[in-house]
Amino acid sequence: MTTHCSLVVLALLPFLITPTASAASPVASFACRADTKFGRQQLSLRQGVDAKAPATVRPNSRFTIAVDLQPGSLPGDVKGFKLQEVRDLALRVPVPANSSYVSAKLTGGSGLNSTPTVQLDGSVVVIKVPGPIPGGASYQLPTLTVRLKAGRRGAAIETRVKGSSYDDPGLTLQAKIKWKFLTITAPVACYPDPNPALTRTVVR
Repeated sequence: MTTHCSLVVLALLPFLITPTASAASPVASFACRADTKFGRQQLSLRQGVDAKAPATVRPNSRFTIAVDLQPGSLPGDVKGFKLQEVRDLALRVPVPANSSYVSAKLTGGSGLNSTPTVQLDGSVVVIKVPGPIPGGASYQLPTLTVRLKAGRRGAAIETRVKGSSYDDPGLTLQAKIKWKFLTITAPVACYPDPNPALTRTVVR
């Protein structure tokens, strides 16, 4: 039983955030770890993302960055194992260096069975989606728009997803998987690997 349940976590989780965008869309890659009662499993996830910001701004001026996560879908089952739902998804985007936070909002989104929220936690903007998103469903995460104030002249402002390790994740979620009469809830922690800048704005 242990072997089968560990394998189903590995089989399911790479599909949990599979974008339906075209191959030309930018894709963020995450290294992930699922913690189960049968041990830790490592895997990779990919998420289509379209981020926008002005190329240049003046010092102390206000400007907007937008991070748009592409539509995705969840499998209903993989190799005979049922994905019941995904819930408690959280995506973290730090306030970029050489800028200060003004405000943030979410727009759009569908198929989430909940109202997403956005809040500032220290110096990190956090999107939370309670869900649950059922297995087999299509979904669209909301677009994150962040209003910032530019800092000093001559330094770039770069937008990135938070995270440098499994213990410092930029993306977390809970996956509930059913195998025969056993239901497994697997917490998943992910960090971007690699972590290129999604946007770059030069202060002039």
